[in-house]
Amino acid sequence: MATLATPVARPNYAALTAHWPLLIGLLAVVIPTLGALGSGPWSTEAGVHGPLVVATGIWLVIRRLPQIRELSRPGSFPLALAVFVPAVMLYVFGRSYDFISVEVAALLLALLAVAYAYVGPAVLRLMWFPIFYMGFVIPLPGWLLDQITSPLKLLVSEVVTGALSLAGYPVARVGVTIYVAQYQLLVEDACAGLNSLISLAAIGLFYVYILRNTNWRYSLLLLFLVVPIAILANCVRVAALVLLTYYFGDAVAQGYLHNFAGMVTFTSALLFIFLIDALLTPLRNWLARPGDGVTA
Repeated sequence: MATLATPVARPNYAALTAHWPLLIGLLAVVIPTLGALGSGPWSTEAGVHGPLVVATGIWLVIRRLPQIRELSRPGSFPLALAVFVPAVMLYVFGRSYDFISVEVAALLLALLAVAYAYVGPAVLRLMWFPIFYMGFVIPLPGWLLDQITSPLKLLVSEVVTGALSLAGYPVARVGVTIYVAQYQLLVEDACAGLNSLISLAAIGLFYVYILRNTNWRYSLLLLFLVVPIAILANCVRVAALVLLTYYFGDAVAQGYLHNFAGMVTFTSALLFIFLIDALLTPLRNWLARPGDGVTA
């Protein structure tokens, strides 16, 4: 038993000692970027999923370490260098001019090039999902958020005002501004669906990959449902804020309870995903049968 365990432990220790300059260099760039993310995008509702993605992404890699060791073969150094050098230049540019999206994307690309050089293409193909999943760490630029958020704001405000009007509340809408009694509420970006959509897409991907990845047709269906679920959850949030304003006033709704509503949005969306997954169990079982649903 001891003789079998020794060869496994020695290469790992040798790798750590032989490549300690690389590890120090990686820490020197990773830690400042994590600090910038922590004080910037991750401190906002739009980036609340970031630390969770990093933690679960690392876990996905660790759980495959035996397979990584088995498939590990050095990749082409010139190809790795051709990717690494532009990535470092982009990283320096993004960090120098405070473009956090460029900085994080360039850092991930540089890490991917280093991984390719050390473990080779077979391991990268094996780890395709963690690589794609870690892309959710990249904060979306503000201009892109604005472009995508505008139609979502209109949709959410229209659905909420229509539903509350049917329930008998004195609600009206002008654009993305909702009027209830003597108050008016602006459906801000945080209530428009995109912020929770990004977080839910990341968590939904993780959920599908861990529990449903053996059934790719059903996995695609669940992923497509993430978008309407996120919008529905945000409708619940905006409706809750409108009702809080109506019954308790604007100060209460825009204070602590406004922030708490973000937790309600994310929690309700996750519950919707779990509920739909449970309701679609017969469909999942049918798609999993050999020869059934192949043409669907």
